[in-house]
Amino acid sequence: MQIALTIAGSDSGGGAGIQADLKTFQRYGVFGTSVLTAITAQNTLGVTSWSAVGLDLVRAQLDAVATDLRPAALKSGMLADADVVGAVAAGIRAHDLGPYVLDPVMVATSGDLLLEPSAVAAIRELLVPLADLVTPNLYEAAILVGEPVQDLDDMHRAARRLVELGAGAALVKGGHLAGAEMVDVLFDGAAQEFRHPRLETRSTHGTGCTLSAAVVAHLALDHGLADAVARSLDYVHEAIRTAPGLGAGHGPLNHFA
Repeated sequence: MQIALTIAGSDSGGGAGIQADLKTFQRYGVFGTSVLTAITAQNTLGVTSWSAVGLDLVRAQLDAVATDLRPAALKSGMLADADVVGAVAAGIRAHDLGPYVLDPVMVATSGDLLLEPSAVAAIRELLVPLADLVTPNLYEAAILVGEPVQDLDDMHRAARRLVELGAGAALVKGGHLAGAEMVDVLFDGAAQEFRHPRLETRSTHGTGCTLSAAVVAHLALDHGLADAVARSLDYVHEAIRTAPGLGAGHGPLNHFA
């Protein structure tokens, strides 16, 4: 059995973060391990409070996993502040971990900010160059590249720019664009578009976490990057389509899909 690692925050509502990642790993028969970076109080209606985990404990978790349960692939999600970003980057380098998928979590589906402003530059400078794949949505891509990302052409430019910043590849997610289709853009030296029919639903909580975790699971199972992305996008689309409809706000996906 292959091992995967998620470095992320806890979602008390169970739909995103560490909880979504571990459910996704289990769906693909990959053994999930975790490094907790933050604890959030949230549900489908939003985030009411959150707190970063202490740096020493973040480092200790990462060392404990890497030295005994070395992952075949890993991801990071919510990293809270610049100090946590630095600690994660140092741990990935020290243990030579990879392939690494960077989900630059900055804003929750509910619109709540999940990142200290100081962490943005740290992610750009320390983590993007370590990433085999970075998976921003439109808002996150705009923050990382420093220019608006408002249409398909912008998505292509942002994906290329993220690779120029050092990422091995970039998947810019187009879920926030209007239209009957959802279009996602992968650039890994060549550009590729993935299209799915848009689903009218409120069950979108944890989509980014679930997608990046699925890519990690496929990479741990030795799928190529573009194949891992394609399979993962199909999985998330089905997980949204068959979502259980829980909660009064943005509900969780069906991780069994």
